[in-house]
Amino acid sequence: MKINQLKAGAILSYATQGVHILTGLLYTPVMLRLLGQSEYGLYQLVYSVVAYLSLLSLGFGSSYVRFFSRYKVKEQNHEVEKLNGMFMTIFSVIAAICILCGGVMIKNAESIFGDGLTVDELHKTRILLAIMIVNMAVTFINSVFSSIMTAHEKFFFQRLVKFLRELFNPFLTLPFLFMGYGSVAMVAITTILSVSGLVADGFFCIKKLKVRFRFSAFDFSLFKEMWRFTFFIFLGMIVDQLNWSVDKFLLGRMIGTSAVAVYGVAAQLNTLYITLSSAVSAVFIPRVNFIVAKNVDNSLLTDLFIRVGRIQFLVLGLVVTGYIVFGKEFIALWAGKGYSEAYLIGLLLMIPATVPLVQNLGIEIQRAKNMHKARAVVYLLVAIGNVFVSIPCIKKWGTSGAAVGTAISLTIGNILFMNWYYHKKMRIDVFLFWKRLMGLLGISAICVGLGKFAKMFFLIPESLGSLIVVILFYCVIYAGLIWLFGMNISEKNLLLKPLEKVRNKLCKE
Repeated sequence: MKINQLKAGAILSYATQGVHILTGLLYTPVMLRLLGQSEYGLYQLVYSVVAYLSLLSLGFGSSYVRFFSRYKVKEQNHEVEKLNGMFMTIFSVIAAICILCGGVMIKNAESIFGDGLTVDELHKTRILLAIMIVNMAVTFINSVFSSIMTAHEKFFFQRLVKFLRELFNPFLTLPFLFMGYGSVAMVAITTILSVSGLVADGFFCIKKLKVRFRFSAFDFSLFKEMWRFTFFIFLGMIVDQLNWSVDKFLLGRMIGTSAVAVYGVAAQLNTLYITLSSAVSAVFIPRVNFIVAKNVDNSLLTDLFIRVGRIQFLVLGLVVTGYIVFGKEFIALWAGKGYSEAYLIGLLLMIPATVPLVQNLGIEIQRAKNMHKARAVVYLLVAIGNVFVSIPCIKKWGTSGAAVGTAISLTIGNILFMNWYYHKKMRIDVFLFWKRLMGLLGISAICVGLGKFAKMFFLIPESLGSLIVVILFYCVIYAGLIWLFGMNISEKNLLLKPLEKVRNKLCKE
């Protein structure tokens, strides 16, 4: 049953990402043109500021699976109920603090966003802030139920709710955009869907999983132990916010909303790229924690690290190489005029991010082993350096300069330091990891060359139909070469066995 949940969760994760990407590709161009560059930039700017409120969680959500696994192995159900009660209490308090902090932000919006906004933009900013803050508070509460479902390995329902939210969001939002409600409608619909997700997840946990919450006594000793564990996760969250949100804030203050809009287009593509990588690794979080809790030999973790990394690269390699070849033409047709610089920004963000994305299961291994402290401290120092590097880079190179600092930060912290740390401190065989990945990297490089050749001779400038045909041709080339020369038997069976089951069922009917 757990294996089926893992497979179903992974399939639904990719289905969700598929819908997210497809709706983004179809919905974003319409949204950009209906909002205009200025309002889209305003939306991105406000979102980047509200995102800092996510730091209020202090990383506690990431610790639930670890402590749940500890009690479940020992069959201490009473302690699990206390843990549930503690988490609900903690996140309810966090949600209340979020609303209070949000009220302060709304009152001081002019001071926060500087002189780059007009009077009308400031008025709309306060409305967007209010709705986004409510959405953030709801997200905090729902993170309790989400953590519980992850710990119980109930991935199917969890991913199904996310899938439906991704599916309905653009269809509910577009009519309001056509009626002229703009970015306010976008965040309002998102908040309504967040509330619906909270109700669905809460019902599933309480009615189906029979989850119980014990609020009788708050265990402060356990809280201190959890805080010692989550503090460095919290530092990691600060790093993520500095790396992925501070650029928009700096651009908003130093240049204006149009620059934020251009950066936002590239950042949106990068976000799709990042979330795609978590579809597989997320369902292995409980397994990693149980392996560590049972003190199994490190070779099992190395094997899992390599297997998940290769599967992730099979997908990510297609995306990043495809962007290298066709990204400039795609952005010109997709986003429209005024966004050409987004291609270079996308390259600066996506290429160095690829290494930590194929290794992101290592983050869960660190947390399970309680060895995430060094990573958090180093990342924080590098991210602070990112801020100081980005300011002069923006002055020299404009919007693209903001991405330069982030690229440097990712290279130093996420690539160089982490590979050393995985190998030397965590005893994961990184050399074996790269040896197993080298063939896929070589095939990807060949695909880039073939893609550029195909584009040179077959792509008709400014033709969407021609671009789609050439991209589909590229996907066939990539898939064919990867299947023939890159994938091993186990990876091929991940596709062949489900297809065989479907074929057998159809034949019986």
